[in-house]
Amino acid sequence: MKFTDGYWMTRKGYQLLSPYEIHDVRTQADSITVYATHRHLAGRENTLNEPLMTMEFSSPMPDVIRVKFYHHKGTVRKGPSSFDLLPKGNVSVVIDNNDEFVSLASGDTKVTITKKNPVKISYTYKEKSLTSSGTRSTAYVKAENGNHHFREQLSLSVGETVYGLGERFTPFVKNGQVVDIWNEDGGTASEQAYKNIPFYVTNRGYGVFVNHPELVSFEVGSEIVSKTQFSVQGESLEYYLLGGENLKNVLQNYTSLTGKPALPPAWSYGLWLTTSFTTNYDEATVTSFVEGMAERDLPLAVFHFDCFWMKEYEWCNFEWDERVFPDPVGMLERLKAKGLKICVWINPYIAQRSALFDEGMEKGYLLKRADGSVWQWDLWQYGMGIVDFTNPAACQWFKDKLGALLDMGVDSFKTDFGERIPTDVVYHDGSDPQQMHNYYTQLYNKVVFELLEEKRGKGEAALFARSATAGGQQFPVHWGGDCEATYESMAESLRGGLSLGLSGFGYWSHDIGGFEQSSPPDVYKRWVQFGLLSSHSRLHGSTSYRVPWLYDEEAVDVLRYFTKLKMRLMPYLFGKSVESSRIGIPLMRAMVLEFGNDPTCDYVDRQYMLGDSLLVAPIFNPEGESTYYLPHGTWTHFLTGEQVQGGVWRKDRYDYFSLPLYARENSLIPVGNEENRPDYEYADGVTFQLFALQDGATASAIVPTIKGDPELSVAATRENNKITVEATGSSKNWSILLRGINGVSGVTNGKASSHEQGTLIVPASGAASVIISL
Repeated sequence: MKFTDGYWMTRKGYQLLSPYEIHDVRTQADSITVYATHRHLAGRENTLNEPLMTMEFSSPMPDVIRVKFYHHKGTVRKGPSSFDLLPKGNVSVVIDNNDEFVSLASGDTKVTITKKNPVKISYTYKEKSLTSSGTRSTAYVKAENGNHHFREQLSLSVGETVYGLGERFTPFVKNGQVVDIWNEDGGTASEQAYKNIPFYVTNRGYGVFVNHPELVSFEVGSEIVSKTQFSVQGESLEYYLLGGENLKNVLQNYTSLTGKPALPPAWSYGLWLTTSFTTNYDEATVTSFVEGMAERDLPLAVFHFDCFWMKEYEWCNFEWDERVFPDPVGMLERLKAKGLKICVWINPYIAQRSALFDEGMEKGYLLKRADGSVWQWDLWQYGMGIVDFTNPAACQWFKDKLGALLDMGVDSFKTDFGERIPTDVVYHDGSDPQQMHNYYTQLYNKVVFELLEEKRGKGEAALFARSATAGGQQFPVHWGGDCEATYESMAESLRGGLSLGLSGFGYWSHDIGGFEQSSPPDVYKRWVQFGLLSSHSRLHGSTSYRVPWLYDEEAVDVLRYFTKLKMRLMPYLFGKSVESSRIGIPLMRAMVLEFGNDPTCDYVDRQYMLGDSLLVAPIFNPEGESTYYLPHGTWTHFLTGEQVQGGVWRKDRYDYFSLPLYARENSLIPVGNEENRPDYEYADGVTFQLFALQDGATASAIVPTIKGDPELSVAATRENNKITVEATGSSKNWSILLRGINGVSGVTNGKASSHEQGTLIVPASGAASVIISL
């Protein structure tokens, strides 16, 4: 939201009250409170009729500075007044209060407030300047219409680029954009977003989290081009400045504050196939798809039933449409006997024709209007009401309905919608509907995720969620929403996923082939490559099926090739997922996250790192051409073995069975021996592929169990002409394959298959150590 008219003037109807002169500083053991006037006070008489700004600084955890500004502190804020943050108290800090400034240091991150006029707030990490708030930047904005705001402006340095703010499909670098944090069902081709997160990071290595669930308006260099501004309506503003050694550390701090991503179950990484949305289907149709996949040797892990598993006009009644599914229990048993997991579509809306509507209305489980009537409209479903998740009884009621489906054999839920939440409603617990608009999805997804954990056990819960807010990363997986079946939409989906990853979310998916319309075979096959090299992989559409043989026979071969490739990569992918869950960094990573010191990566948004070792550049054109960037170092094409030097842009042409998929130098990538399912014993017969290990470098990898526990740990170190490999853990056999390392002449306790690739099979019983001579 803009308050200024150009650089010098203020827009009509607004008055900006900014801190100018410090009147008093009060320090406590763990915090600072600063009182500042908005102009110079020449005498005591000037304190009459003069507002102060109260500024509080503290720290909930190392390297995180909490900042809160007040005008009238006693103003009531109905819940949810803030996000549910994990650190509840303050940590030990170092405070310095002298004649020149007052400062608070938490870890290596420090905030300094000058005592000379005008007041300036500066943030540093290990004495390196991060950002600052200076003259006229912080402001209480008085409005003639009574809708007062608070705003902050933090400086942007030359060359500083801003990322995040949720799953945004607009340009990846947010500089120059106006971003309103307000969940909308806007597809993937507009400035609206399903997952709005009031958190951004920059390439200078810090993050800013605005702790307000309601509408937060960002002007990212779009009002004052050298500043990122954020504003909220009301009498206070709270935000957190997060420092760190690099962007990974910043994300680690942010997810420690708002919640780490849960580790999805291993089975969820397999291929998902759906009925699609408005297509006609029954058990015979579903069975034909499942059997058609098996006949064509296409590994399938999950089958998903979309909306019309329930009767039209009755979403949601959580009952199978008996006209097309007369024996749902038997059908699910037959499908699960084929080794499949089952997912069904739900949303938090109850249509008037649903048998649940009257029950929900009578018991007060639905959102109400001010006059006490149930809030309803006809958009999406006729007479639709919305479940009130601030009512504990309504939460249990919702859980009980879904629990019956789990007892029947369902394993997962696609938690669709949750964005179109009205603000002219009354909540059971008195929550402010403006603050609940974005926060509603947190309650919705939490209820469903908790139910899955209760019924299936921790580590077995997996959603396929569309909407989210800050903290939503705790309830994976999320997918990108309604995209079109075009290359342009495929690229915008990737931008959204990379932005979401820089907003604290660990796992992300998208509709392979595009949701709207039907893609030509070319787009489908390229999207298959992208989709199977994503965190999670789902074939889904709107008006047509997404089974590959409906495109062409080559599509079948492409889907088989990349599905089996992903299954073999599961020891690596699941190991990196365990790391993502523990640390709080995404599995699919923007280039800037891995190569923050390479300025070329600042704007790169058509490729990504899958974990820290594999670079993926999807192809977005029918010519099969890819223009991609390889950072400095030696890169080895994972499929062909071609070795190239980085620090350059490359342009190559690929058929449908290849794309730029490069392994980074000094990488040790575990590859499994199973290609037909995602959940297997990863350490059993695993091959560690060692890529271009440089002299003096060490590469390591941990292979987990399907529960996420470490099972086998391997490290390789190169000194001159010898590579030492050490392993601890599993007693299963494993092998080491050298790739991109020339000069292999033999190995100790084994033998090389060629002068460029050496294979060594070693039983890792407790511990093993081998030396490979080059």
